[in-house]
Amino acid sequence: MSIDLAGRVAIVTGGTRGLGARIALALVQAGARVIVCGRNRPDDLPAGMDFHAVDVRDAEQAKAFVDAVARDHGRLDILVNNAGGSPQAAAATASPRFFDAILKLNLHSAMYLSQAAYPHLLAAGGASIVNIASVSGIRPSPMTAAYGAAKAGLLSLTQSLAQEWGPDGIRVNAIIVGLMQTETSDETYGDEAAQAAVARSLPLQRMGRGDDVAGAVLWLCSGLASWVSGARINVDGGGERPYFLDLVKGN
Repeated sequence: MSIDLAGRVAIVTGGTRGLGARIALALVQAGARVIVCGRNRPDDLPAGMDFHAVDVRDAEQAKAFVDAVARDHGRLDILVNNAGGSPQAAAATASPRFFDAILKLNLHSAMYLSQAAYPHLLAAGGASIVNIASVSGIRPSPMTAAYGAAKAGLLSLTQSLAQEWGPDGIRVNAIIVGLMQTETSDETYGDEAAQAAVARSLPLQRMGRGDDVAGAVLWLCSGLASWVSGARINVDGGGERPYFLDLVKGN
């Protein structure tokens, strides 16, 4: 069953690389006009995709960006709050400035963009917001405590907005992304052997790929999910194996 988003206008934050770029491309392939944003313009963009330079951590920039998209394209139907991430930092020594920056990128930006998009999504009718969350928001996140806290907040924000904006025809959902294979996998998981070991630890025996998450985004943005709102959908290959199971076996 194909998903047709022809005539829809979508924003994907952080859509110039990694997971965001794959989500944006999937929306284009489904027929949507997609506008991506980031700090720096990519070397090239697929047909059907436009770029705006925006710092989504700044509320005024976020609003100006969303208003410009709605003005230029006549409507806004889809918002994917994908921008995020965090380097590792020990909680005992992380600076207040670091903590604030991680929350702004991973949580505040989603609120800024959603607030700015609200009147345009309301006018479109049948609109959709998808927040890209993480397993770090539903389990301990040592060395990325600020990131985990922000993603937990994003999940709460998702359900609150779904309750508030549901009567306005705006659906709000979150995808809880599991362990992903990306261009920075070496930095996160180690060398090829380490990544293979991580993959074997997951029930589906592999780490996630961009297409896995992009497919879930397409479904949530389509009429097939017209009665889905406030959902927290795990796209994580079945979840991480509890460490204690290996301990009791002496592994």
